[in-house]
Amino acid sequence: MQKFTVHKGLVAPMDRENVDTDAIIPKQFLKSIKKTGFGPNLFDEWRYLDKGEPGVPESARKPNPDFVLNQPRYKGASILIARKNFGCGSSREHAPWALDQYGFRAIIAPSFADIFFNNCFKNGLLPIVLPEATVARLFDEVAAFPGYELTIDLDQQVIRPPQGDAIAFDVLPFRKYCLLNGFDDIGLTLRHKDKIAAFEAERLATKPWLAHTMVS
Repeated sequence: MQKFTVHKGLVAPMDRENVDTDAIIPKQFLKSIKKTGFGPNLFDEWRYLDKGEPGVPESARKPNPDFVLNQPRYKGASILIARKNFGCGSSREHAPWALDQYGFRAIIAPSFADIFFNNCFKNGLLPIVLPEATVARLFDEVAAFPGYELTIDLDQQVIRPPQGDAIAFDVLPFRKYCLLNGFDDIGLTLRHKDKIAAFEAERLATKPWLAHTMVS
């Protein structure tokens, strides 16, 4: 998993409440057994004028020019600001996969759905909860200033706008530790790989029959 330490990026606004996971990555794209390739279909029904199907290349699609992420001023955005209850709906982990593979590193909103919020941390995305009034002010600044960027410092737990005071945010210490070090659940386990290997070696030395496979 990619580490998150300090990130500076262009901000894109998703000015909708209750954005659900089916809008983030529609159900027809969940058939893939791979964990990659979801970025082109992020917000598929909003980004394109034609119906998306698995296997259809992005170059063959008809982009919706009115959708925010298709507007030139937000090309390359890596920070998304959204309204309350972002990520509601089904628990599909494909939603943070799609956001990450599109290029987003952080999402700022007044509130998130619980499962989506947890899945973000497990996949290297930083979801930041800020007061609704603070998020509204960020929306105003993004609209007023093309090329608006924010710097997010996870270690210091602050967001630095181009002008004005830094904005503090909360994050649980364990989640912060995992993101700073790039540890997903497997990475956390592999911290102890030497102890695991030593345990397995001792186990097989004292119980060698465990190395044999039963044949029916």
